[in-house]
Amino acid sequence: MSSDGNKKQFWKRNAAKVPGSIQHVYGAQHPPFDPLLHANLIKAGNKPPPATPGKPKKATTFQEFESITSDAWDVGDDDDELLAMAAQNLNIEVVMETANKVSFELEKEIQDEEEDEEDEEDRVEEALHRQRSLPHRPPVIPLVARMADQNTSGTPAMTEREASRLDKFKQLLAGPNTDLGKRYSSNTSSSCVLQSGYLPANAERRESVLQRKRQEYFGFIQQYYDSRNDEHHQDTYRQIHIDIPRMSPESLVLQPKVTEIFERILFIWAIRHPASGYVQGINDLVTPFFVVYVFEYIEEEVENFDVSSLQEEALRNIEADSFWCMSKLLDGIQDNYTFAQPGIQRKVKALEELVSRIDESVHRHMQHYEVEYLQFAFRWMNNLLMRELPLRCTIRLWDTYQAEPEGFSHFHLYVCAAFLVRWRKEILEERDFQGLMILLQNLPTMHWGNEEVSVLLAEAYRLKFAFADAPNHYKR
Repeated sequence: MSSDGNKKQFWKRNAAKVPGSIQHVYGAQHPPFDPLLHANLIKAGNKPPPATPGKPKKATTFQEFESITSDAWDVGDDDDELLAMAAQNLNIEVVMETANKVSFELEKEIQDEEEDEEDEEDRVEEALHRQRSLPHRPPVIPLVARMADQNTSGTPAMTEREASRLDKFKQLLAGPNTDLGKRYSSNTSSSCVLQSGYLPANAERRESVLQRKRQEYFGFIQQYYDSRNDEHHQDTYRQIHIDIPRMSPESLVLQPKVTEIFERILFIWAIRHPASGYVQGINDLVTPFFVVYVFEYIEEEVENFDVSSLQEEALRNIEADSFWCMSKLLDGIQDNYTFAQPGIQRKVKALEELVSRIDESVHRHMQHYEVEYLQFAFRWMNNLLMRELPLRCTIRLWDTYQAEPEGFSHFHLYVCAAFLVRWRKEILEERDFQGLMILLQNLPTMHWGNEEVSVLLAEAYRLKFAFADAPNHYKR
């Protein structure tokens, strides 16, 4: 089956999943005239009246027009006479040959469609089988592992080197001034608030700044949140309310207390940023910060924890801190969410150019099967790989982004390139559009941990050092 056929079949199968998609409606076709059914009419020898040359007489009044057309849809002997007249002007052998040919072509088309559907089902099953057969770690891994040690429920224990780095990090934070020019990576709330720019580097000023920012956030709540049902803002609030249940982990975000917190955070951010407002995808960006701050108060996996059991003061601190860290992140990538999302458009184009230089085989393979980068990489840029990686890996990845200058706005491009090329073997094994799209939208990363993310980041750094300061290297 051709790539165009595969592509049409793929979108046809998935059209029903897209709200508001247009479904084709096919009208009934009038069956071809079969003279055998009207043989008695032919034998009767009824001849049509001779045709009169010139234009037919035009009805001059509505009554004449009505009398001429009143029997147009009547079913009776007049219909048989009309069929008989048509039959006399047809060659029976030609008619039968044409009818048989049409019938044969229809049967062949139906048979081809059934074979194509069977082939597609086989390809889908084969793709899923390949994913299931990939080597993986034991399945008992929490969706969000402990950030500090990564050693619960089957995740790798902290190495001696990692423990040493964590101790060094804590010593640096304990000093009177923290050098934010250095790169820190610890997956802790202290790392979040410092590296995001939420807190000052001077230790003496941190507590006062923290209290002031928390009070400022709840001042926004008092000022703006009651307007969520106003005509001007109700569409924004309604979309937020719809999107939150679609987030993950469901066991966390579907808790009523968490849903309320996320609704307030997203609505206040949208009100304070009218240039973009709320855009689908922004809702995912709250979760990593929220989870990191919740971990400061608990000792178990967050997906099994009832957030409402925390004290009210702790919940207020988590909410305000999550809001400000998300705001700092979005300040650097807001053009991803303004009208037409130009930031994402540019980054997807840059990704295509970069991959064409670092792995031409992968690039040409996707071109051959007409896979556009925008079809899969838009989500990578819009959600910052949150839909492609487990949350524990996203937190580890973002920790590096915050330590890296322009990590979310610039370094993320090289991470996406390294991430795509990481699956080159699986990509080159796919031989049609549908198989490639299924793979790229369901990459088998469920059992990834710190080790896989560290390798990915190392490759991204290599690409950045090779291409970031020499952009013409990846332009043809």
